[in-house]
Amino acid sequence: MTSTSPRPCLALVIGAGGGLGAALVQQLSADAEYQVLALGRNSQPALDYADEASLRTAAGWVAEQCAAQHADLRLLVVASGFLHGEQGQPERSWSHLDADYLSHVFRINTIGPALVMKYFLPLLPKQGRCVAGFVSAKVGSIGDNALGGWYGYRASKAALNQLVKTASIELARRNSQAICVALHPGTVDTALSQPFAKNGLKVRPAAEAASDLLAVLTSLTHSQTGALVDYQGQTLPW
Repeated sequence: MTSTSPRPCLALVIGAGGGLGAALVQQLSADAEYQVLALGRNSQPALDYADEASLRTAAGWVAEQCAAQHADLRLLVVASGFLHGEQGQPERSWSHLDADYLSHVFRINTIGPALVMKYFLPLLPKQGRCVAGFVSAKVGSIGDNALGGWYGYRASKAALNQLVKTASIELARRNSQAICVALHPGTVDTALSQPFAKNGLKVRPAAEAASDLLAVLTSLTHSQTGALVDYQGQTLPW
């Protein structure tokens, strides 16, 4: 992620309270290249996708940290996501479609990250390499969908992928060296995936997934901006 700027580099992880987000924070904190900031529902300031004002406040806080430390925000990773919980379970059939579940899954997987783009992408520097990675999922690929099911989760991640693609174009107008991608981390051993691990999925420890994603973010080239990239650095179909 090395930048030509002599200023210190900041890395920001949003969704730092989840299994993958926490692992990303831990590994970035061990990297001497970065000073690490972490935001989530329980951080100070707190960031809540249901409260747009909280994103505005949190972005203001990050801007203050950049100014106080004379640093540039060079890495932004958004690791939040929702698949199942009190609001509902992923649908196996169209007969299971539920408006409240769909509303919640889109709030966390799509609308929240869109607001992150609104408030945090402008904090990235206008010169030099910087990277924004939004954790998506391979099941959000329309071209790869051969099994069906999981209507809301698939659709919310497909919408996120489109947002990332669109944001990458605008971001490149501000900084020709900026990169914005959607990331497929694989199936990670977190609360999100636990109920489905018994289905024969290859489940990987959060630390391994975080290490792989950070390696990918470091090695990305500008030709990959706007793409959906997996944890091995491969570009996946839309």
